[in-house]
Amino acid sequence: MDFKDYYAALGVPKTASPAEIKRAYRKLARTHHPDVNSGDLAAERRFKEINEAYEVLGDPAKRRKYDELGANWRMYEQAGPGGGSPFAAGSPFSGQWSRGGGGVHTISAEEAEDLFGFSDFFQQFFSGGAPGGPVSRRGRDIEQTITLTLEEAHDGPTRRLRLRTDGRTRRVEVKIPPGVRHGSRVRLVGKGEPGTGSATAGDLFLRVRQTPHATFTRRGQDLHVPVAVPVTTAVLGGDVPVPRLCGTPLSLKIPAATQSGQVFRLKGYGMPPLGKTRAGGDLFATVSVRVPEQLTASQRQHYEALLGLETEPGVVAPDPDQGASS
Repeated sequence: MDFKDYYAALGVPKTASPAEIKRAYRKLARTHHPDVNSGDLAAERRFKEINEAYEVLGDPAKRRKYDELGANWRMYEQAGPGGGSPFAAGSPFSGQWSRGGGGVHTISAEEAEDLFGFSDFFQQFFSGGAPGGPVSRRGRDIEQTITLTLEEAHDGPTRRLRLRTDGRTRRVEVKIPPGVRHGSRVRLVGKGEPGTGSATAGDLFLRVRQTPHATFTRRGQDLHVPVAVPVTTAVLGGDVPVPRLCGTPLSLKIPAATQSGQVFRLKGYGMPPLGKTRAGGDLFATVSVRVPEQLTASQRQHYEALLGLETEPGVVAPDPDQGASS
């Protein structure tokens, strides 16, 4: 098995802290994610490499094994049952070793363990801390994309997912926290691949894809919505209904002489903070003055009277029935 430098894959030094490793992973994962690079096989391979590196370096126990054993760390983690010795036949440490004096001597597993003093250390990897016991290996993490509507992202739905691991399909029920964003990565502990022996299951990581909404636009935890306002209400002021993502419409009182494009803030009616149900973001209503498409004779008479009031002294209002001169 070729040695993979996971530190180089994430672009961090071996002295990097867990927080630095996590930041590097998130930045690279966003750049090379298949949703961002559709059809790019190189980006897909790079994304898998990044995830493999973070699976190891993001887990303190796996990182310790990797740092101690280098290229051979996977062999010890995936060793067969029975708590066998790492120096047994067929292992990377079996065979001939020089004991000094220029000669080569084939040493036994007992001699190798006595020579290097690794007995307790390796036994922990092979038997999960119990000599001669069954191998315990934590289940692998699984990543899957989940598509949500804006309403579902607001409320936090419960979904039943079909996961396929090791050729078998199983169903799991997951609860998505309220307030998730498009592109966010939700971790569900213990919902990944089952572990072996007494080891715990891996985690399930859900990459959220949020579908566009017909009415609302989301920016962070805030929501933006256009509100049509009649000309008379915009001029004189009054109450107008404002759509609400979840719940009955709100009533917004606008002042007289409100201009088209003016924005009003309704505090606390946006998206909730991640994992919470209380108010978080705000709702911003943008006024769009609605001009009537057709006028009755009475309405036209009143608008013409209004036009007369708006005409400056000494300036003659144009005749709407008079055609353009040639």
